[in-house]
Amino acid sequence: MLGGCTTMQDYSTADRPETAADTAAENGPPAIPQGTGYFAQPSDLPLHAPDFSKIKDSDYAPAFEQAMKIHSAEVQAIIDNPAQPTFENTIVALEKSGRMLGRVATVFYALTGANTNDTLQAVDAEISPKLSAHSDGITLNPQLFARVKAVYDARASLGLDAEDSKLLEETYKGMVHAGAMLTPEQKAKVKEINSELSTITTEFSQKLISATKAAALVVDDKSKLAGLSDAEIAAAAKTAEERGMPGKYVIALQNTTRQPSLGALTDRAVREELFNNSWTRAEKNDENDTREAVARIVELRAQKAALFGEPDWASYVMWDRMAKNPKTALDFMEQMVPALAARQRADAAMLDKEIKASGKNFAVKPWDWEMYADKVKAKKFAFNEDEVKQYFEVHRVLEDGVFYAANKLYGLTFKKRTDLPVYNPDVSTYDVFDADGSQLGIFYFDPFQRDNKRGGAWMSNFVDQSHLFGDKPVIYNVLNIPKAPDGEPQLVSFDNVETMFHEFGHALHGFFANGKYASLSGTAVARDFVEYPSQTNEMWASYPEVLAHYAKNWKTGAPIPQALIDKIIAAKKFNQGYDFGEVVEAALLDMKWHALTPEQAAAIKAPADVDAFEDKSLKQLGLETDLVPPRYRSSYFSHIFSGPTGYSAGYYSYLWTEMLDRDSQKWFLDHGGLTRANGQHYRDTILSRGAAEDYFKMYKDFTGHEPSVEPMLEAHGLVPDKK
Repeated sequence: MLGGCTTMQDYSTADRPETAADTAAENGPPAIPQGTGYFAQPSDLPLHAPDFSKIKDSDYAPAFEQAMKIHSAEVQAIIDNPAQPTFENTIVALEKSGRMLGRVATVFYALTGANTNDTLQAVDAEISPKLSAHSDGITLNPQLFARVKAVYDARASLGLDAEDSKLLEETYKGMVHAGAMLTPEQKAKVKEINSELSTITTEFSQKLISATKAAALVVDDKSKLAGLSDAEIAAAAKTAEERGMPGKYVIALQNTTRQPSLGALTDRAVREELFNNSWTRAEKNDENDTREAVARIVELRAQKAALFGEPDWASYVMWDRMAKNPKTALDFMEQMVPALAARQRADAAMLDKEIKASGKNFAVKPWDWEMYADKVKAKKFAFNEDEVKQYFEVHRVLEDGVFYAANKLYGLTFKKRTDLPVYNPDVSTYDVFDADGSQLGIFYFDPFQRDNKRGGAWMSNFVDQSHLFGDKPVIYNVLNIPKAPDGEPQLVSFDNVETMFHEFGHALHGFFANGKYASLSGTAVARDFVEYPSQTNEMWASYPEVLAHYAKNWKTGAPIPQALIDKIIAAKKFNQGYDFGEVVEAALLDMKWHALTPEQAAAIKAPADVDAFEDKSLKQLGLETDLVPPRYRSSYFSHIFSGPTGYSAGYYSYLWTEMLDRDSQKWFLDHGGLTRANGQHYRDTILSRGAAEDYFKMYKDFTGHEPSVEPMLEAHGLVPDKK
């Protein structure tokens, strides 16, 4: 694993000391270059939090160059050590290498995701292939692998503890997976592919940011925005003004196919235009069209898999997953298809009936679905989203909801800080204290949508937890909540509320990390396990005690009525043909792309080929994709096409981990719900363990049984409720 340093994305979660020469040969350590500039030393702020007041955009490129040279020298010192390879002088030394590189990358990739600009994007494009080559120079180094293999071959006699053994195993297997046992010719080809993948996936990401911004819906006539609230119209006017279009209205796109305003806009032509802007955002045959990049990424990945003797990229990339192989993931998803397809057809018929009842004469289309589903939901459950939003102000949700649940479960307390420099004025920071009063970490919260922020929501670390270095976690959550105009309350939908709980679930996974090694700590786990703690944390958003504590009318302070709570909870099973269906479709589309052989992938070249393959794949799924399009189209599926690996052949992870989550929710409810004892048990068995143990063992240690899919299907209304 090399301390996690196998891709440019992995560097962003590294945090390691400058030298690996503390176990050097008897004649003294070799000279290691000394870094200069801000990133040469750990930050002097609390817990080494980054000091954004001292970092300039021009710092990153030279810092990356220096850091790679230092890291290479540290690794060379390990190789040149004349002493016999040992766990300490080889495996731990590798874990210790590359700290400056980790410091640069954690900050840089945080900003390119959440607060990018032209300078940062230019650095990203320049540095990505260099980082790829740097990583390959380490993972594919035969002399280094010989030392790692010598330690691995002697592992039975080393008396290592479980965590040491896991680090050794992951380091060795990671190098093998990277190509350490390939022929020199194959290694050269892998390096070539990795370099191009690094370049083209960066290109995909940058084009998509630009395409998403350019595809925003621009409206001249305010009357066409009928159905939106006054605050939403004011926000659209402000966005237009910020983009140099005073007097107009701009609805910025979110990263998903479905756009929030589709449920409110009463003008059908405007809804269709908004949907089409979203659906075709990166397919305009212009400089931001991503389809040729998609085709090339898929082809390169298939070629790389073939070098390792694998039939396709999915088989290659799933080597360290909980599910282990594509068949397990596909079998898991396909068992949902029949009931889900039936639900989609039934829901469409229900909406057609509602459309006819409202005096209209058309069949439901994707741009109609949300509006008429909301109408049915309003009749069926007698509430609307605007009514619900009055009880969810974003900072109250965070402090009185998300933090409150963490206090009740784990004993955590939080204190807002105003002294830490941040990268954008929207960002707030908090000290996080454990139940015994000791500082657990620092939390950064960046909630609002910006044109220079990529879509979606995510968590990552500025500093990783590690007992080896004595480091405590510094963690950030990023969301894309549309920002209200100045002076207006920042009200959010219940979906956004759940997203806040979700991302803080990732944060808890990071805060409770209790490992010796950063590369095995916290969220450094398999793709199909990392989303599990975050999804489980969503359950507390609607838990009665928690909800009562934070869901209060922003104007009057009155608590949310129990009748409205009951309706929200009952409504969660409504519209699952769309809500659940779009995710299943995206996960299956991801697997279709990554099940291609090199020959099949090579046949997809032009933008039209990408569309044809996508269309064919969607029709093969057995779901009603013409009515319910996938959550992401290929051309803006950043989860799977941003980064050399990303979530490729891994989007199913959201479904797999929901299975774990729903089963875990049942455990919590069966054992008394929101209690310190339950929180401590979950922390001890899941949240603190990182990647130190087998995932099935960890899960069984928590629940006492193997995971069951039944609670998940029940939650989506795909099987009859038990009475």
